[in-house]
Amino acid sequence: MAEPTTNTTSKTFALGGDLTINRMGFGAMRITGEGIWGPPKDHDEAIRVLKRAVELGINFIDTADSYGPNVSEELIAEALYPYPQDLIIGTKGALLRTGPNQWPIDASPKHLEEALHGSLKRLKQERIDLYQLHRIDPNVPAEESFAWLQRNQQKGLIRHIGLSEVTVEQIKKAQEFFPVVSVQNMYSVDNRKWEAELDYCEQNNIAFIPWYPLAGGNQDALNKLTGIGQRLGASPQQVALAWLLHRSPNILLIPGTSKVKHLEENVKAADIQLTAEDLAALDQLG
Repeated sequence: MAEPTTNTTSKTFALGGDLTINRMGFGAMRITGEGIWGPPKDHDEAIRVLKRAVELGINFIDTADSYGPNVSEELIAEALYPYPQDLIIGTKGALLRTGPNQWPIDASPKHLEEALHGSLKRLKQERIDLYQLHRIDPNVPAEESFAWLQRNQQKGLIRHIGLSEVTVEQIKKAQEFFPVVSVQNMYSVDNRKWEAELDYCEQNNIAFIPWYPLAGGNQDALNKLTGIGQRLGASPQQVALAWLLHRSPNILLIPGTSKVKHLEENVKAADIQLTAEDLAALDQLG
């Protein structure tokens, strides 16, 4: 019988060197309506999810002004303000919403200014602990967006700055303006497009926050995850999350859900111990 690996990676990560975050966080995108548009179908359950997340020890919540739009941030404040002292809320700006599942990009300083101040007001905060550029805008020089972020960090409105869907080269360019403390790129056990970016972040003590962290429908991946899960008494989704925690000590997880039951299942993934054989089999999927 295969022996479980000793998970020597820490369950916490020092974001920016000064914010201790539990690596199992919560993504607050799916507490909104269908298509990430409008209010949730079950408002009270969304509030329960947020409160339960904190009860379970989650102290990092990821959101964005575009989730709803505005709805996710408003629900977070409704459920949790005044916030626990150790709770870190990361939000993002640079995406517009023109309808369900529509995400036009606008990373112009003008729009970012409106987005930041809107987030501050909705979240009832004087400073955003982690403000992430949701996308680099192909129609706006990246340097303009970076310079705006730099100015607002210097003003004290932003504590730490992160990026999303960026290459190593773009991270390095941003670092000419400010320390990059997080990178949020799509990544999962069967989607390794951003492997080089994850490795760069690990080498430079930058948090890597995979969005869409569960296997994306690859049948081979699902079969392997299911087989391992059956032996461990876990779901394929829990195994996929556990693999990410084993993959790199700088990965912060933000699985999202609108149901308390699913939230509790996701959190249990942090306690799953994978064997060396499990890890080898799952590593091959990439």
